[in-house]
Parts: sequence; structure tokens; C-alpha cells
Amino acid sequence: MYIGVPRETKPGERRVALVPETVAKLVAKGHSVGIESDAGTSAQMPDALYAAAGAEILPDAQSVYDKADMLLKIRAPEPAEIPLLRPGTVLVAQMMPLLDPESAAQVAKAGAVSFSMDLMPRITRAQSMDVLSSMSTVAGYRAVLQGALLAERFFPMLMTAAGTIAPAKALILGAGVAGLQAIATARRLGAVVQAFDVRPASREQVESLGAGFLSLPVADGEGEGGYARAMGADEEELERQALADPVKKADLVVSTAMVPGRRAPLLVNREMVDSMHPGAVIVDLAAETGGNCELTVPGEVVVSDGGVIVDGRLNVPSEMPLPASQLFSRNLVTFLDHAFSAWIGDAKDKTQLGALPEGDEILRSTCVSFGGELVHKATAERLISIGR
Repeated sequence: MYIGVPRETKPGERRVALVPETVAKLVAKGHSVGIESDAGTSAQMPDALYAAAGAEILPDAQSVYDKADMLLKIRAPEPAEIPLLRPGTVLVAQMMPLLDPESAAQVAKAGAVSFSMDLMPRITRAQSMDVLSSMSTVAGYRAVLQGALLAERFFPMLMTAAGTIAPAKALILGAGVAGLQAIATARRLGAVVQAFDVRPASREQVESLGAGFLSLPVADGEGEGGYARAMGADEEELERQALADPVKKADLVVSTAMVPGRRAPLLVNREMVDSMHPGAVIVDLAAETGGNCELTVPGEVVVSDGGVIVDGRLNVPSEMPLPASQLFSRNLVTFLDHAFSAWIGDAKDKTQLGALPEGDEILRSTCVSFGGELVHKATAERLISIGR
């Protein structure tokens, strides 16, 4: 099958869906791979590396879309790309259909068979395909480094001839993959770390990394698939009250709390920010879904009236495009191995593809559109809810 990788066109996106390492694996399995020229340049992978791995270098996106039976992307196609889709083409990307259902509907209308990697079920055999975990690992690591630079202070305790400097205090909100990586990174830098999560089961993981776990007076917040569930207004208020003192004392707050398909919970309000000391930093990894901090401005770094820095930069994994692309592409290729084994089989091109296998949880959970229809139920319901 001919697999195409166009250059990402979303502003600020530096990652690429396949790296030379994974191109070589696909070519070794008998597939043809076409890469748009300069698709990997911003991720430090020039065309020459792809050519050496066996890829065909194509001059533009139109060429990729014209030749490909299957398209691999980081992001959902931008509006200008959707008309390039041919009916029956298989599209695999991180489409985020619950946050952007209109784009998913347009892809369906174009006749593409689309799969969204962010819908991967949280089951053992899908762990190696889980791009949310992979990208959260990158984001959690990067968030602490960003916070340390913005805070402009030492993180470890220093004992010098001029006296002792106390270690920085870091507070991590949310102990999922991003939060755990943030804890580990802050600890490596020498900070004293506390963490909070609404799922009591995360205590063991937090404490195993050497951080203190904050127990708050709220009900178990674990939802479907191990993700945090959406909390009610009263529960969120209890969280804010309990977090007020730890936030006030922190030099760095990294917030990672998100609920799939919903606005991020508001954990740090304006009053809490005002209580922090000048120069303290909040890095809000939930900025793309509204932010955990009331002062977060998605896509910007702002300073409060009291001198607190609030970092709401978007698409943090793209700030480390090489390792992020490596991890993403490995997830993709593992998913493709499963798709070829369970569904595509020996099909030479998209015209030979049949229906998805009935009992396959991985393919059924991630499929967004098929046969010109939007088949992902939650996305269709989201479209109806916003009146589209």
C-alpha cells in the first residue's frame, strides 16, 4: 500500500508523522512511502535521511494526497487540505474530534476513512499505540524545564560559602502521565515536590517518585478508562479551597488536569494567583482546553498584577519535535501493524478495503468516519449539541 506523509500546516506544528526509522520499517514490510519535501526539516530530519530510508520525496502536498492510499498526519487536516482528500483514502492522525467535531465531519463528507489516535482505548494491548501518553511524557518533561527557566531561581538546595539557598517548591496538579513525568523531572532538578490528583489510586505512583501526595476532601474522581472524570461545581470549589495554601507556597505550579472531550477543570482562580509570591510560575498544560488557571491565556505567557508568570503555551510537545516525532511515529506504526493484521490484510490499495472487523475494540474505538459517514457516536453527538 502507498503510505503518504504530508508536511504539517497548522501554525507552530514542528512534528512529523513518520521518522526515517519508522519509514524503513514500513518499506521493509513491502509498503511504498511518500514524504512531502521538507516534512521533517523542522524536526531535524532532512529529506536525505528519508530518501536513505527508502521513501520517495514528493514535491508538494498535492502529490502526496494524489498518490497515497493511506495518509499519516500529526494533526487533523486543515480546511485547505480537506479538498485534497480522495474518497476511500485512509487517514490516521490525532484528530481530536470531540474538540473539533466540525473538522471530523468535513473529513467524513470527503469520503475518507479516518482514525483518530487520541481515541485509543486504554487497554493493555493498545498501550504501545497510545499517543496521548507519549505526548504527555514530552509535555510533562518540557513544562518543568520551561517553569525552571521562567522562575529564574535555583531548584536544588545549594550550600555555599555565602550561605544556604533553600530548594524550590513545585506543585503538580494532576498525576496522569504528564504529571508523573513533571514530578520526576522536578525531582531530578532538586525541587521539593507535592502533587494532587482526584484519583486516590495515583497516590502510590506519586510517592514512588519521591513526591508528597495531597489528599483532598473530594470523592474519587476516577472515570472511564482510568481518566479523571468531570467534577461538579461544588467539588471543584472544594478542590480550590484545599489547594489554596499549597498554591500560595509554591514557586512552580504545573497543571495537567484534563477530562477527555471537556473543558479543563478550573483549579487555580484569580485569588489564588494573587496569593503567590512575585516571580512564581504557573505552567498550564491544559491551556488548549481552556486551562486549569483562571488567568491562563491560551498561546501566551502573561504576568499577573502581582508578578506571577502564567505560561499558557500551546502544543508543548512540538517544542521538542525530534523525540516527540519519534514517539508518535512508533505509536502510529504499531497501530498500522494491527490494522494490517486485523483489517487491511493483503489489500494493495484503498479500493480493496472491506468493512471493519466487528469485534476489534482498537479499530472500532478509533474510527471516526467510514463510507462517507461520521461513525464515532460521541463526535456526532457533540456536533448536535453545538447545533451543527
